[in-house]
Amino acid sequence: MGIKIIATNKKAYHDYYIEDVFEAGIMLSGTEVKSLRLGKVNLKEAFCRIKDGEVFVNNMNISPYEQGGRENPSDPTRMRKLLLHKEEIAKL
Repeated sequence: MGIKIIATNKKAYHDYYIEDVFEAGIMLSGTEVKSLRLGKVNLKEAFCRIKDGEVFVNNMNISPYEQGGRENPSDPTRMRKLLLHKEEIAKL
């Protein structure tokens, strides 16, 4: 089946020199996963920040899932935790 890439930030490769690439998981709610599968995500303003030994992505806009109702998070650009190994976080 293979891995499907849902979103990439092409502008980052144009505006910045990318030295190293990391693969990370993201902590999401159920309706956010459904929105991602529909491709309703915007990474253009997203950035990562390290806080207390954990990495968080800010300003990643995941549009609310249309059938989500009250299950949708109130802020589509909320801070989301990235799941990385301690060694990978130390490299950052």
